[in-house]
Amino acid sequence: MKDRQGRAPRLYVDAELRPQAKLALPENSAHHAARVLRLREGDPVVLFDGRGGEYDARLFMPGRGQVVAEIGQWREVERESPLAVTLVQAVSSGEKMDFTIQKAIELGVAAIQPVLTAKSVVRLSAEREAKKLAHWKRIAIAACEQCGRNRIPEIREPVALDRYKAPAGAKILLSPSGTGKLAGFATGPLALAAGPEAGFSPEEEQLLLRAGFETVRLGPRILRTETAALAALAALNTLGGDF
Repeated sequence: MKDRQGRAPRLYVDAELRPQAKLALPENSAHHAARVLRLREGDPVVLFDGRGGEYDARLFMPGRGQVVAEIGQWREVERESPLAVTLVQAVSSGEKMDFTIQKAIELGVAAIQPVLTAKSVVRLSAEREAKKLAHWKRIAIAACEQCGRNRIPEIREPVALDRYKAPAGAKILLSPSGTGKLAGFATGPLALAAGPEAGFSPEEEQLLLRAGFETVRLGPRILRTETAALAALAALNTLGGDF
């Protein structure tokens, strides 16, 4: 079975893959192949384990609920952005955060650092935080399966903004009152900070500025939290990435 573009479905497998081996797919991967994608005996797939590259494979289903992959040769295929952007994204509500993570991965981010801010609508208990993180990681895997990436971007544990440790290198703070232009940030690695629904507070902006972030304004219109980072990532890819 192939999609409408003639491509074999892609499956992430949380196990080390080897050429010419047979592997019983883990339960979640087997369920996704058989129940979600509706793959059948003999269907071709592409497998990846997050270590780089990908493998052609063919599926066999020896028993109920069992899916075995006969693995072919490894192919050295990488689709990572040269910019190595870490998205510092204030946690947004409902499906907005899910959407941001999914599309940011399609646009090539290397890592996502969720941050909790003064104006964040979402408040996470320890239990809810663990569930959210696991959920976001599943979104990251699904996005990589869809877009062709063979390395899973790191989705980090949420932290309060005042506990966030900014990395070395160029740092961009998206702000309606920003003075800089994205054109000055055409090479990586980069950190890109985007606020919640109501934006960063003035104190938080000052905190980020002291950490070395430079303000950038994305035109005259105010963009929603689920739009701002994605627009910036698309523009950065046009300037110096892989567009």
